[in-house]
Amino acid sequence: MGIFRDAIGEKTSYEPYKYIQTDTAVLYIGARYTYEELLEEPLLPFKMKAVIAQYILKESDAGNSLESELYHMKDSGFVYETYRQLKCRVKVMELKEKKGRGGDGEYREKVYPLERLSKIPVTEKEERGFVITELQISKLSLMGFTV
Repeated sequence: MGIFRDAIGEKTSYEPYKYIQTDTAVLYIGARYTYEELLEEPLLPFKMKAVIAQYILKESDAGNSLESELYHMKDSGFVYETYRQLKCRVKVMELKEKKGRGGDGEYREKVYPLERLSKIPVTEKEERGFVITELQISKLSLMGFTV
């Protein structure tokens, strides 16, 4: 874990896949966050915190990470429907090819719509070497979501 300075010169720590970024259309959240950490994160928009508290935590545990939740998500259930309504996409590192016996191999980045990712069985995700790295949420869908 490295120490960096943010835009205003404050020291910040960097942890892989634990970040919140935004552009004009999408909110990007690193997948290593737990719901509990997200609720305490000052950079996360209040509306997303409200969605987590009022909708997602009805069926999920506050200690679950986004990575685990999205990896094991099936295409049914309240949490799935909530993320589907937010028009979520998921960035995945997928094993492209293995190099020899026990070699690490090469990974490629791919972005899946939530509907497509949730239809892939966990066993196939394991075989393909999926690593969930990021949740992408449409800001327009978040704005239109009624809390």
